Amino acid sequence: MSKGNISVQAENIFPIIKKFLYSDHEIFLRELVSNAVDATTKIKTLALKGEVKEELGDLKIEIRIDAENKTLHIIDKGIGMTEEEINKYLNQMAFSSAEEFLAKYKDDAAIIGHFGLGFYSAFMVADKVDVITKSYQKDAPASKWSCDGDPEYTIEPHEKTERGTEIILHINDENKEYLETHRIKELLNKYCKFLPVEIKFGTKTESTWEGEGKDKKEIKTEVDDIINNPHPIWKMKPADLTDEDYKSFYNELHPFSQPPLFWIHLNIDYPFNLTGILYFPKINNSFEVQKNKIQLYSNQVYITDDVKEIVPEFLMLLHGVIDSPDIPLNVSRSYLQSDNNVKKINSYISKKVSEKLYSLFETDRKGYEEKWKEISTFVKYGMISDEKFNEKASSFVLLKNLEGSYFTLEEYKEKVKAVQTDKHNKLIYIYANDARAQHSYIKAAKEYGYDVLEMDTIIDNHFMQNLEYKGHEVTFVRVDSDTPDNLVQKEENKESVLSQSEQDKVKDIFTKSVKNLGLGHIELKPLAPSDHPVTITRPEFMRRMKEMQAMQGMDMGMFPDSHNVVINTNHPLIADKLIKMKSEDKKADFANYLHDLALLNQNMLKGEELSTFIARSLEFIK
Repeated sequence: MSKGNISVQAENIFPIIKKFLYSDHEIFLRELVSNAVDATTKIKTLALKGEVKEELGDLKIEIRIDAENKTLHIIDKGIGMTEEEINKYLNQMAFSSAEEFLAKYKDDAAIIGHFGLGFYSAFMVADKVDVITKSYQKDAPASKWSCDGDPEYTIEPHEKTERGTEIILHINDENKEYLETHRIKELLNKYCKFLPVEIKFGTKTESTWEGEGKDKKEIKTEVDDIINNPHPIWKMKPADLTDEDYKSFYNELHPFSQPPLFWIHLNIDYPFNLTGILYFPKINNSFEVQKNKIQLYSNQVYITDDVKEIVPEFLMLLHGVIDSPDIPLNVSRSYLQSDNNVKKINSYISKKVSEKLYSLFETDRKGYEEKWKEISTFVKYGMISDEKFNEKASSFVLLKNLEGSYFTLEEYKEKVKAVQTDKHNKLIYIYANDARAQHSYIKAAKEYGYDVLEMDTIIDNHFMQNLEYKGHEVTFVRVDSDTPDNLVQKEENKESVLSQSEQDKVKDIFTKSVKNLGLGHIELKPLAPSDHPVTITRPEFMRRMKEMQAMQGMDMGMFPDSHNVVINTNHPLIADKLIKMKSEDKKADFANYLHDLALLNQNMLKGEELSTFIARSLEFIK
């Protein structure tokens, strides 16, 4: 038996390891199993080159718990190590690189992945680690390396006869959870689900049936429980896959989810390596943001589901996997943001998504329109947050009107420009965000020949502003933001049937009667006699600011609720009835009643005011 000290400069390397990685100490299993995969892959490669003549046999990696002895075993039948290699890889290279890594990054809490920390991560959960190994090299004796968490180690001969390595972790009391079957299975499922070598963890019972009729009997057999899928479909060629393959894999990633709308298979080997599948999930109309549904792998080893530096922000709503060995993982996030490969990958993913959407739009316009309710969130979010995507998406983003028809930006411009161009030669797009509540306003707008768009998702406020400010030369106005004659301002001068003095009296009556206008005002307009006598309008700018403020969770006091009261001086109830009333009290009551009717039409009459209005209506009926 030989003894030695691990060649590190600082004797407190182990406490640093434990402290630095404590919050993420479960990754030890990923690191050790990944090393076992590497060793197994190397023996396969040597066999292909003819450097290993013997039969490789069963190359499964086995994970085993020995609860009685408080040990966790990771066993491979890979390349193994000689005593010389133990000294090189365990006693020199691994720990010297560990010290260098920790010295460089110990003050940075945002290290991504910790991938590559490797073997010594075992000491986060174990008081002692044994490595029993035998090299593939002919006549190389087996060795056992032991270390109990300080720079001192021992190496002694061992009777192991099979090629490969067994790592034995003597789990400490603080981490006894890693001696529980369900916990290890959880970690294997999280980190090792798609590793390229079969991983055995215990056994399971499989049933087969023999015989026929009364003689039919069930035969139960204990078989290895293989916990991973070594051949995930993102590593396969798209031409070899069916739609069912993609849907089945999605279900493997996200059990019990609704089937995806469609997917994009990523596959590139220059100027960087990247494979993966991104799925467009079904999301509801309330902009259900479920981020962290894209998993990042490096050569099929799970790294993280926090991919915001790698995937464009708007595509964080997608689900799926990205696998790339070219993403630097042992770096801080600030470095990652400036890494050229990461920037290229980010651009590539955005480009592939825009190409896929355009292809769907071009080849199956009807199918694209049918999916638009779900797709629209991605497209609108992308146009708002990604300048390059905004340019490309302008050709396949759709606008939908209340008749259920879909239009590209150019198509809609052609449809409405004749009627909805205002006196300043500005194109006006009229929209509703609640068609049911805004029915009377929509009806009035249509009577003027206007088309009304449906803009009823939480992202539409930002989307409309994006179109207004990105050179599309349109202005959006909500259908209840003004009287129908003024939604699209024209050079028209309608005359009121009331004289100026009569109009002044009407305004005075309403000014004294109407309460709680906020920043709104009372306005008299000579509308058509068929228009409402009193209309509530919600000024577009103030309302948009208020809604966007609410979306951001800010105090809404800066933009208090307000509405304008527009009085139609040509309506018979104003021009004939109100103006001719003798009693000032009756005029005030009547003005209030007309105002309440307008509020009711906007769903703004609630609580005590609504109860009072109903009681007054009953009195009028009597």
